[in-house]
Amino acid sequence: MPKHTLRTAALCGLAIVALTTGCDKKADPVVAAVQADKKAGVAAPGIAETKAIAEEAFIYGLPIVMNYAVMHEYVIDKNSGQYKAPFNSIFNEARVFTYKDTAIVTPNSDTPYSLLWLDLRAEPMVISVPAVEKSRYYSVMLVDGNTYNFGYVGSRATGSEAGDYLVAGPDWKGEKPAGIKQVFQATTPFALSAYRTQLFNPEDMPNVVKVQAGYKAQPLSAFLKQPAPPAAPTINFLPATTVGIKANFYQYLDAALQFVPETPDTKDLRARLASIGIGPGKSFEFKDLSMEHKAAILLAMKEGSDKVDNYLANGMKDINGWKVGSLFGDQSFYNGDWLKRAAAAKGGIYGNNAIEAMYAMARVDATGETLDASKHNYTLTFPKGQLPPVNAFWSVTMYDGKTQLLIENPINRYLINSPMLSGMKKNADGSLTIYIQKDSPGKEKEANWLPAPNGPVYLVMRLYWPKTEAPSILPPGAGTWQPPGIVKAK
Repeated sequence: MPKHTLRTAALCGLAIVALTTGCDKKADPVVAAVQADKKAGVAAPGIAETKAIAEEAFIYGLPIVMNYAVMHEYVIDKNSGQYKAPFNSIFNEARVFTYKDTAIVTPNSDTPYSLLWLDLRAEPMVISVPAVEKSRYYSVMLVDGNTYNFGYVGSRATGSEAGDYLVAGPDWKGEKPAGIKQVFQATTPFALSAYRTQLFNPEDMPNVVKVQAGYKAQPLSAFLKQPAPPAAPTINFLPATTVGIKANFYQYLDAALQFVPETPDTKDLRARLASIGIGPGKSFEFKDLSMEHKAAILLAMKEGSDKVDNYLANGMKDINGWKVGSLFGDQSFYNGDWLKRAAAAKGGIYGNNAIEAMYAMARVDATGETLDASKHNYTLTFPKGQLPPVNAFWSVTMYDGKTQLLIENPINRYLINSPMLSGMKKNADGSLTIYIQKDSPGKEKEANWLPAPNGPVYLVMRLYWPKTEAPSILPPGAGTWQPPGIVKAK
């Protein structure tokens, strides 16, 4: 057995547990792996160390695994029910997301998405955008397999003019070609371009479709009108689903890490993971482990998950019951803070950098009591002149508190946003009240109704292209504008 191949067993290691609990050594791959490594002179980590590494693997790997599962459903498995298009082909959604979209938690329902999963192994890709009217916000967010937001094109980042941009993989060493406005380089060979195009109202969809038709993607060789390089090898991807992450986490992580090259800031971490058999080329089979090792693995995952949940609950500023902070960014933004990155993914994978969009998230009301629409009706009131300060637009979106998915409701309304203001009713004092409840508040108030699930509620307030001058929600958690609290209806 090669060095550092405790394989499935060593994931939680805990070899001493197996050796001292009287389990059948022949039936337990942990024992066999440890004995083989011992014979080869490879020292196995101790119980506490191995369990700690398994937990560390969960926190470091959660965003990577979530991204891999989404990628598999969107561009690899044509029978997933969520399939969009093959690699290097743009898929345009001529609609906003609804409760039927389940691959991504907390999706926005403001901006029809265009999605382009990039395979950058053979050569870079050139993405081209059309001229977009200045009144319509759009953005192209570039996200790699580490879930780093490594670049932006769009209204805020590059302006409303047409342009061509190059996206390269980690091994590309070329110079910026003529005609290319900017080069973006991913840390992984597969990356996502997520396009968001503002929709003003349902009747505006044909105009969004026209903008989407102007989004183009082509290999660099085609852009330069040169012969194409040899195609990259075909990959037999390990099947993965978003619903299967919990049951198959470490199998998925082994598969995903094949496409996440080691970097200086992960060298030591990846070595620790390898010491217990996690990494490219490894193979984890939970069913083959002894009961003791299964329990240890589940404990490591639970404790890691609890830390992620605790970060989401306490790692950001609490403002009137809303969690306000900055969770998304590039490699330098995280700077090895894997817990923050894991919290970002679980809170809503593929979120924007704060300068592009700020998020306030609420699971409790202004008093700190858990939001539950099966027990109470709620209101959210913006005082006169104190709507969210943005250069583009804002929204408040409703999700099921358990799944973080959009909910089916009788009026097919998943959010209330600033483009809807002209049809909403203001109070006598000029304030604006949103009614958050599972049943209609009555026809006279229905324009201001945000339908809620019959149970726990999760709300996300989005401020697209937030203003930087006062009043502003920036800097995150310390801005001069604060979201008002949610209160029980009287």
